[in-house]
Amino acid sequence: MEEMIEEIFMNLNDDLEKAYQHQQNEYLVIRAGRANPHILDRVMVEYYGVPTPIVQMATVTVSEARILNISVWDSSQLKNVEKAISQADIGITPTDDGKTIRLVFPQLTEERRREIVKNVKKICEETKVTMRNARRDALDMLKDLKKDSAISEDEYATYEKQVQKEIDKYVANSDALADEKEEEVMKV
Repeated sequence: MEEMIEEIFMNLNDDLEKAYQHQQNEYLVIRAGRANPHILDRVMVEYYGVPTPIVQMATVTVSEARILNISVWDSSQLKNVEKAISQADIGITPTDDGKTIRLVFPQLTEERRREIVKNVKKICEETKVTMRNARRDALDMLKDLKKDSAISEDEYATYEKQVQKEIDKYVANSDALADEKEEEVMKV
């Protein structure tokens, strides 16, 4: 019986951690007016017939607060990388000098910052919905154990409080992460 309870809580924690990690990863690619190499994480370049992430074929560095430099190792692929960045629709037009590609991050307008903050809040809310779904799943499994008389009413109440405690901890972390990202975006 203890093993089943342990497994329910392990699954709950795994689901909560995955939701939180997903939120962190989503926030990494949000552009906040400063050069951020993670904005290129989802950009794939057709490299000898294989879709390849830029980081596997170039060195990406931040040369100034708002400038990313991309040094492609195979110079014959420079145009392909530039084309892939343009097609990725990240909101920045790449420029190349024949050796490196530069991405100059424009200063964000107040309106654009507010749009980004809305997106940050939306991602946070989606994360909390996922966490609430994980809570529901855990409580459903515990209810089944109670229904089968494997655990008592008192044990169920104790486990229910433990589940809620875990959820509250992760929701607080999620909110703090969203507040941090919002502050970063709104900082001029």
